[in-house]
Amino acid sequence: MSTPISGSIHALVTPFHDDESLNLDQMRVHADRAVRSGAHGVFCLGTNGEFFQQTADERLAVLDAVVASVDGRVPVYAGAGAVGTAETVRIAERMQAAGADVLSVITPYFAAASQDELYRHFATVAASVDVPVLIYNIPARTGNNIAPATIARLAEIDNIAGVKDSSGNFDAILQCIELTDPETFAVLAGTDSLVLPTLQAGGAGGITAVANVYPRVMVEIYERWAAGDLDGARTAQASIRALRNLFVLGNPNTIVKAATNAAGENVGPCRAPFNLLSADALDRIAATVRADQAAGLG
Repeated sequence: MSTPISGSIHALVTPFHDDESLNLDQMRVHADRAVRSGAHGVFCLGTNGEFFQQTADERLAVLDAVVASVDGRVPVYAGAGAVGTAETVRIAERMQAAGADVLSVITPYFAAASQDELYRHFATVAASVDVPVLIYNIPARTGNNIAPATIARLAEIDNIAGVKDSSGNFDAILQCIELTDPETFAVLAGTDSLVLPTLQAGGAGGITAVANVYPRVMVEIYERWAAGDLDGARTAQASIRALRNLFVLGNPNTIVKAATNAAGENVGPCRAPFNLLSADALDRIAATVRADQAAGLG
């Protein structure tokens, strides 16, 4: 694949105004911030980008804003997933035409799917586009887990170029690494706490939500590891623990957005109903971000 799939790839939230309409001006600012912080790629319209709360036209508007802001400086990843194969193909084709460098395709959700059905879904989407396709596995949200053996089968398709594993199951990541060729297939951690362990195991990097709050820290994990500074990489990896410990307070998307706002980036609310946090939770998030920033995180 001509597009490198590696490093610290930042899974951008989608900014909204207080009335929950798209804030495309802030989307452009937020994407530029990621690139200026050293991101090796930006990923819009994933789980933290609230793709599931947007129409197809809104998703294309977000992608247009990100592509314009990034202006070719790093690859742009776009979430093209939908429940059904036909709709996923339609979105994927539109996103390729709009300038996405890599298409992230989430497993189908709501209805249970067999491994053969998942294989056919991804193979069909990949055949409809020319750009690299990234498998996105997040079974806690979708109800469908794509097995490492199925991922290995899909890796044989030319433009299926990697997997973002957000299962939180490190053994699944290890199996994906063991069953695929790192020269042609990238295994990426989709759980922020597993970025460094994935790199050490032979993976290609991570797609990170915490980068909305602390973009430089998430880049530092990768850069220090790549430079052979394992102690520095471990320190950077451990530094996000206090924020991640707050994910128990509610929907992690909502926590990330609240923390991003607390860090001084005005990305607005999540769309209802996924935007209700208690005053105590908001205070704890703000206090954690202040303490982290005082310690130099950014």
